[in-house]
Amino acid sequence: APSEISRRIIELIQAIPPGKVASYAQIANLADCPNGARRVARILHSCSSKYALPWHRVIKNNGSIALTDPGDAALQAELLRSEGISVSESLKVDMRLYGWQPA
Repeated sequence: APSEISRRIIELIQAIPPGKVASYAQIANLADCPNGARRVARILHSCSSKYALPWHRVIKNNGSIALTDPGDAALQAELLRSEGISVSESLKVDMRLYGWQPA
């Protein structure tokens, strides 16, 4: 079973609504896991299919897609655009417009 922090991270990722994005660091901070951005990335990598995580809604703090594989990055951009999120040619999202602000 996932640890308490991992479980919180999974729940937070599941809570990001369509049409919004969150950063790795934001999810880590909301889960009370300071400096946990890498942990968020690991959970996304290992648990996305198991927990049906909307992995495509998690991006870097600066709004850019973190995936380095061009095919994976293009898929992420396509999934974001399908939810109405504008993704630039340089694969960046305006965090002010599309950033998730949980209550």
